[in-house]
Amino acid sequence: MKHRQALAYFGGAPAFAQPLHVAQLNLPEWERIESRFRDIFRRHFFANNGPLVQALDVAFADYAGVEHAVSVTNGTLGLMILARALEISGEVIVPAFTFPATAQAVAWAGLTPVLADVLPASHMIAPKTVAPLLTRQTVGIIGVHVWGRPCDPDGLQAFAAERNLTLFYDACHAIGCTHRGRRIGGFGSGEVFSYHATQVLNAAEGGCITTNDPRLADRLRTMRNFSPGQTFASVPTRINGKMSEAQAALALLSLEDLPDNIAANCARHDWYAAGLAEIPGVDLVRYPDGEDSNFQYVVIEIDADRSGIDRDIVFDLLAAENVLCRRHFAPGLHQLPYFAARGAAARGNGYPVTDRLCATVMQLPTGGTLARSDVERICHLIRCIVGDAETIVARIGGRP
Repeated sequence: MKHRQALAYFGGAPAFAQPLHVAQLNLPEWERIESRFRDIFRRHFFANNGPLVQALDVAFADYAGVEHAVSVTNGTLGLMILARALEISGEVIVPAFTFPATAQAVAWAGLTPVLADVLPASHMIAPKTVAPLLTRQTVGIIGVHVWGRPCDPDGLQAFAAERNLTLFYDACHAIGCTHRGRRIGGFGSGEVFSYHATQVLNAAEGGCITTNDPRLADRLRTMRNFSPGQTFASVPTRINGKMSEAQAALALLSLEDLPDNIAANCARHDWYAAGLAEIPGVDLVRYPDGEDSNFQYVVIEIDADRSGIDRDIVFDLLAAENVLCRRHFAPGLHQLPYFAARGAAARGNGYPVTDRLCATVMQLPTGGTLARSDVERICHLIRCIVGDAETIVARIGGRP
């Protein structure tokens, strides 16, 4: 057992010789990658809606159970293009607890982001957090499926429809996840996924917009490509958001591997659940029973009042052991100067839930490089830290 005096923060040897990261980093076997890339060079077709991009659009639409999938350079650009293609003008409600890119994409599209607090249990917006922020200028809502859990598709859809608001989603965490048995991808007017290297579906970099609206799909396909040869609809502006054939090749291979990678994620999540059980003040974020999840994030909340130690102290102690966690999404968007200066955080009753989550939430390492013994050792470290919290806090300072 590793006691306080043996912790690396206090001069002991790190528990891990090499850093462990949060990122998924799921890569296909090299031979499969090499074969696909040889085909790309043989065809001399590298970009501009090539055959692999077209194949990926069809394959991912089928996987997500939607009519249309439009591959793009990355998830952020997908959000930007979708927000512009929706043909709305005014204010859009955005959660304060999300990546800055979600709100930045709304602003880039010429819309005004208005930040909403989230619910403590889900970490996401809902009608009750959105309603106080509505004005005559409100035209839309963007939900974020945080950690891959669905962002109240039924409640938000009914709320938006009653008020004639456009609803769309940042689904970058949610590849392979379901709500009431239906794959995320077809909710709202459109949804955007990420194929970043750290996601469960890995194209090194990339993204995808999904929709069941054929007119919107034509606008999206036109807007992602500045070439007049790729025109499907009349749009006021275009951008170079094309996915390359190299990205599509990796994404297609990763899509083939997706069931196995999700199953491995689920196993690691179960290992963490067992190892973290009954540690005071350490609560593992759970995924909905009876639904498909990709389990790509292992997220805990650390309650200092029950654990006796701050999240940030635990974060630093684990970092010294080469366990490199992440503090998503600190700070909340309402604390970033860009949004505060533009009035995005000027309404409502503050952001108490977002502030609490930013101070307590932490992602633990996961992904294909992590063995069961690694997970068990990480859990053992956390158990030892909490068990010796009073002495650790007295030694290094900070609030219990």
